[in-house]
Amino acid sequence: MKISKSFRVLHRSSSPSHPLLSRPPPVISDHPPMETHPKRQRTTRLAGRNTKRKLCGDTAMVPIVSQFPEVDDEQTDLAVAIRHHVEVLNSSFSDAESDRKAVKEAAAAISSLAKIDENVEMIVENGAIPALVRYLESPWSLSIGGNVPKSCDHNLEKDCALALGFIAANQPDYQQLIVDAGAIVPTVKLLKRRGSRCGCTDANAVIRRAADIITNIAHDNPRIKTNIRVEGGIPPLVELLDFPDVKVHRAAAGALRTVSFRNDENKNQIVELNALPTLVLMLQSEDPSVHGESIGAIGNLVHSSPDIKKEVIRAGALQPVIGLLSSACLETQREAALLIGQFAAPDSDCKVHIAQRGAITPLIKMLQSSDEQVMEMSAFALGRLAQDIHNQAGIGQREGIISLLNLLDVKTGSVQHNAAFALYGLADNEENVADFIKTGGIQKLQDDNFTVQPTRDCVVRTLKRLENKIHGPVLNQLLYLMRTTEKTIQMRIALALAHLCNPKDGKLIFIDNNGVEFLLELLYFSSMKQQRYSSKALFELARKATSFAPEDSAPSSPTQRVCLGEEFVNNPTLSDVTFLIDGKHFYAHKICLVASSDIFRAMFDGVYKERNAQNVEIPNISWEVFELMMRFIYTGSVEMDKHLAQDLLVAADQYLLEGLKRLCEYTIAQDIRVDNIPFMYDLVDTFNASALRRACTLFVLEHYTKLTSEKWFPMFVSKIIPEIRSYITEILTRPVEASPTTV
Repeated sequence: MKISKSFRVLHRSSSPSHPLLSRPPPVISDHPPMETHPKRQRTTRLAGRNTKRKLCGDTAMVPIVSQFPEVDDEQTDLAVAIRHHVEVLNSSFSDAESDRKAVKEAAAAISSLAKIDENVEMIVENGAIPALVRYLESPWSLSIGGNVPKSCDHNLEKDCALALGFIAANQPDYQQLIVDAGAIVPTVKLLKRRGSRCGCTDANAVIRRAADIITNIAHDNPRIKTNIRVEGGIPPLVELLDFPDVKVHRAAAGALRTVSFRNDENKNQIVELNALPTLVLMLQSEDPSVHGESIGAIGNLVHSSPDIKKEVIRAGALQPVIGLLSSACLETQREAALLIGQFAAPDSDCKVHIAQRGAITPLIKMLQSSDEQVMEMSAFALGRLAQDIHNQAGIGQREGIISLLNLLDVKTGSVQHNAAFALYGLADNEENVADFIKTGGIQKLQDDNFTVQPTRDCVVRTLKRLENKIHGPVLNQLLYLMRTTEKTIQMRIALALAHLCNPKDGKLIFIDNNGVEFLLELLYFSSMKQQRYSSKALFELARKATSFAPEDSAPSSPTQRVCLGEEFVNNPTLSDVTFLIDGKHFYAHKICLVASSDIFRAMFDGVYKERNAQNVEIPNISWEVFELMMRFIYTGSVEMDKHLAQDLLVAADQYLLEGLKRLCEYTIAQDIRVDNIPFMYDLVDTFNASALRRACTLFVLEHYTKLTSEKWFPMFVSKIIPEIRSYITEILTRPVEASPTTV
């Protein structure tokens, strides 16, 4: 995010009553698949955000318009005014009072104009930067001897520094122009004015504006950060941390915060100059701007620097940072939570110490903040802390699980991912499993309302962790709760166990402990969302428990005493019976028919008239269907025609050919649809088609939500609920020999 945006917000308001508006916080992004590592995108969040606000508050506005006659072209008038001020600044030095006054008025005018973003480009184009740099150190500073300039010249230096700060904050390109004009050396000299400790407010303001220049020209510019170190800018900034004026040492901390971001040489020099003890003391300031800059500086020093992190902890930063988690300032809360997360890095051994010192409770409270970055950073810190087994139960017992689950509803990907990673850590502890389930966490995790794939992957791993713990004491605890607690929790437990339980425990959970009745009640009486949860749970339960699957449903060849083979189908050779179908002759062999069907056995081996008949007429069946039936009898298999499957089912049921019947059911099951499911159940009832019944029931469970939109569903559901109960009971009470297969 560009610094300039933080200042545009301020001056685009037409009302003078909004000088305190600030830029929105930066977004942490680009997370790895599992654990996130938030990036500090804004190295001077408080300083950069507030610089213009503070500068505007300290500087009196010069009535620019009143200095020039009104003209028709406002832009031309402004350009003329700026050019005139620059010419004054570029004039030769003179001790004449009138010249001094003109120079100071020109610097003040440019400073005031620079507060408006739209003016900055024109200021730069008219050559103001070199002119302002020229007066960063007043040419009259040493005219009275000593190191401290006249009070009247402090305002000149301050206005020049102020204008350069505004310009640097407007565009990154202007930062380099200011540096190329030679601003670093005089700025460092201003920082070294230790004689101004005398308490002169204007002199202190000059030092503070010099620190602000460092902050603004170095923002997101690695080369300028290095130049500042080379020119000796870091030592005076560290010394200024002890400055009596609070505004000065706050500005110094802000500058150190900027130059230390992603610059290891600058970080090391700051630490070597012993800045850490003072920065840690500043954490305890009651002034939010002071501890805000301090924690930001410490955070940038610690970032990606394990050795400095250890130095910071040894300097006593841990407890003050934990205290700042309860700050009234959201910016400070975010930085404190991020810093706690960095302290609790995977290679750190202080996770337990952080929890013991009271960090968990405020972090969980921050999860409920209205600020998304506060939520994100607290989830990040809790995710790091949850990697330690001793902290996992503590976070769960303080209602951290439900708060983290709620963050999954936030549509910002980084917030979701940090919450998901924290939940992954908490799922590693058996003591937290019941809390996941009682709070409806399994349903929340399965909703799949996640914006990025790494979060989905993390959630899958979390569910797998929970599934691996549903046995022994954990399962006993859940069964006890399902028998004794309130109905809402009983239903959540039943929903969760349908997805997580081992198939061998299905009968214990859903039959012996009545779990299936909770699921059926949700299916019939609850809201659409609960119906969806219930149907998915029942489908998953059936999927795991049953050996029935479409790819395995085709039956093997029936056990036959006689199987003549394909060459004897409708072959007169050795034929001893002829069937008449649709006026056509079909040649058959009684021994094969009798061995395959009890109906044919009764027909040819009983007292029926067909026993001795040479020609037997078969009514109410087509030639195609009869030929397929006979082909199955002779060979044990048949290529099923989808359009003839229902008619063939009728014939198979009539002649008690169970193998063919099952094959027909399998073929018909491939055509089950939402619009024909009632008809399919009629077919099931008419022909007692058990395999098709199972397929229909699984289809209903898988597509229950779609079925609810059909007009006939209210009548249909009263019939299907008993079917589902019967089916689930049947598959759960089977002997546990068959391993579960996938539907």
